[in-house]
Amino acid sequence: MPPADPAVRRRFAIVGTGARAEMYTSAIAVDHSDVVELVGLADTNPHRMAAHNRRLGEFGAAPVPTYAADDFAAMLAKERVDAVVVSTVDATHDRYIVTALEAGCDVIVEKPMTTDEEKCRRVLAAARENPGSVTVTFNYRYNPVHETVRELLASGVVGEIASVHFEWLLDVRHGADYFRRWHRDKASSGGLLVHKASHHFDLVNWWLDAQPVTVSGSGRLSFYGPDAGGRHGYARPYDRAHGADAARDDPFALHLAAQPALRELYLDAEAHDGYRRDQNVFAPGVTIEDDMAVLVDYSTGATMTYHLTAYSPWEGYRIGFNGSRGRLEVEVVENDHVAPTLAGEVKGKSAALHGVEAAAENGWIRVLVRPFWEPPREVPITGHSRHGHGGADSRMLAALLRPDQPPDPLGRRATEREGAQALLVGLAANRSIATGQRVRVADLLVETPS
Repeated sequence: MPPADPAVRRRFAIVGTGARAEMYTSAIAVDHSDVVELVGLADTNPHRMAAHNRRLGEFGAAPVPTYAADDFAAMLAKERVDAVVVSTVDATHDRYIVTALEAGCDVIVEKPMTTDEEKCRRVLAAARENPGSVTVTFNYRYNPVHETVRELLASGVVGEIASVHFEWLLDVRHGADYFRRWHRDKASSGGLLVHKASHHFDLVNWWLDAQPVTVSGSGRLSFYGPDAGGRHGYARPYDRAHGADAARDDPFALHLAAQPALRELYLDAEAHDGYRRDQNVFAPGVTIEDDMAVLVDYSTGATMTYHLTAYSPWEGYRIGFNGSRGRLEVEVVENDHVAPTLAGEVKGKSAALHGVEAAAENGWIRVLVRPFWEPPREVPITGHSRHGHGGADSRMLAALLRPDQPPDPLGRRATEREGAQALLVGLAANRSIATGQRVRVADLLVETPS
């Protein structure tokens, strides 16, 4: 909610200053500094906060006060914070969301909103009991391709949707990166069905204007990790790439020392918390799946079959909507292969952010309407960029930070309710994988007696 006086800049703080936070620091302190100001950073690692302040100086912005994560509540009071961006490890999101809401702040939180049912209930309760708003940053809603899909489906061009088939492929550069860092631990990230697929589940909820009802899931670790790596001949004898001879020519290794942005944020910061950003994707300690299938039933009667693969030779996604008047097909190839010289880099080299920069390899977009008894017709996409998740990041940041935005007929801003709906699909799929049973989404929000 913007301040009553439009001349007063809203005061923002950021908690969690890894690579993802860079998008927010520059947006608040530089790109939209006429309407917002950055007044504080909080993190468990002082070196990373210092790195962000140094980069603010490069942008021509002044450094901001820094606080230990344990002093987050004190920062909110002392700096008179209006709104908080939460970009910490996923499993800690609820802690900062609830504290900020109780302090009277609005919250912008990176997806996923949180990582388990209890934390989800806690966030929903805090949002009900406090005046502040919660926005989950589903930036894919702001991608021109996805906006076009929303408009086409809402227009009824293919009629009533009966089923959706959705396949998402992460290549051996982007997909591998989840297995090098804290995301490899399911207790920290919820696994890829929560951390990554919550984006995709949110898109389908939004596209269909529907709520998920029941979920079945299947998944396993079939490529990464020590067992699969040894079975397929990819395993190498090192724990982390830095300083390891066995990692020198490993296409799955990330060499932090060779990438200045990553070196400053992670390698040089290790002395403060011991976090290693460059773990061997085939080393022990991986507790998440890399190949997952999900079946979802929706409140409208539609169903979705979904598959996520984290070790593909190319990156992108295919979606088909089967309707009463035809079929809508979407194909997005972000890169048609992984060049050998780029295999050991992260996607988005300047800021180490997935999707910030387009991959160097070839890609394309195709949206087709296939009506009954007519030739298919391709739908033109305007406004798409090869940067920032198809141009979505800059559009989302403007919508979140600026009070002068026009009305949004597409309803792209996602509240805690939409955040929960996307999260719960992944949580239900995880439970189904663990139990072999179909799961009712509503049951996850029912608190069980201890």
